[in-house]
Amino acid sequence: MASKLNISAVNELYYRDFIRTFGNVIEETKICAAAVCGRRPFRSFDNFVEVMYQFIDELPKDGRAGILRNHPDLADRLESLTPESQREQTHAGITTLTKEEIQELKHYNQLYSNKFGFPFVICARLNNKDAILKGIKSRLNNDRDQELECGIEEVKKIMLLRMKDLVECEDSKL
Repeated sequence: MASKLNISAVNELYYRDFIRTFGNVIEETKICAAAVCGRRPFRSFDNFVEVMYQFIDELPKDGRAGILRNHPDLADRLESLTPESQREQTHAGITTLTKEEIQELKHYNQLYSNKFGFPFVICARLNNKDAILKGIKSRLNNDRDQELECGIEEVKKIMLLRMKDLVECEDSKL
């Protein structure tokens, strides 16, 4: 991986370079990076992350649900995922699921999508395949508002880890 940017370099990026660099920290949602780009300069890595969190939190429910809809179903077409999602799902063991486990996860993905109108999102890098299967079953008991909040919190975890891959963050409290 290329060297990480320091916060000064992040603040100096041209708009297109900023979008190219941070356009997928929230899966397939370049609009978030575009909106946050105009809120520079960031004082620190933590401030940059907080501004991203604030942008997400300020979105109406439909906007937050849209962010969730940009995420892929787990264990579905690994070859068509973004490089970040491929690495994350591989790390979580999704690529080692048995055929039965894949069918089970696809079944629960369908139930979940039908109930909530967006895919199940969980931070794969902080979980393994067993925790993911357990999580989707458990979260099916939530109502839509609870699950919207839960899904967005998982998006924030994913985003934070992706940003830590890109930006120097040794002094981060996050």
